[in-house]
Amino acid sequence: MDAKVIWMTGLSGAGKTTLAQALVNQLEAAGERVYLLDGDTLRSGLNADLGFSAADRHENVRRIGEVARLFFDQGYIVVVACISPYQQSRMAVRQRIGSAHFLEIYLNTPLSVCESRDPKGLYGKVRRGEISAFTGISAPYQTPQSAELVINTADRPVEQCLNEIHQLLY
Repeated sequence: MDAKVIWMTGLSGAGKTTLAQALVNQLEAAGERVYLLDGDTLRSGLNADLGFSAADRHENVRRIGEVARLFFDQGYIVVVACISPYQQSRMAVRQRIGSAHFLEIYLNTPLSVCESRDPKGLYGKVRRGEISAFTGISAPYQTPQSAELVINTADRPVEQCLNEIHQLLY
């Protein structure tokens, strides 16, 4: 498979990291050169100096996009799992990579499902007033307008979601 960037976006708890890791495992097993960029991991290192203002969220996505571009330029399939709440930021990465090599996958999972999963306990903190400006509740999430694939992970097992992605890739 040719190099490409597969960008998974959606609310916290939508299943981005779970699905991205499963996809990376499958692609590696098939002998592909693949690399995973997870937004949470990058926020603890490369982007640790950024907060959650709109400007910092744009910069977070820009930096992740630049790292993705470096791996893409070396022939990798790059799988990105990142909330990336702003359409403009995602479009800028698409333009930087090139539309022919950028696949946006929107995990359109209802807020209620994401909140019930709450893998990091963040929704609970938001509801208790410990976190402000949380994407999807008190900060915006702009729904992708040009996603190549939309998946609702609420009622689909990971394997079914992977099958949908494979149909897109092959």
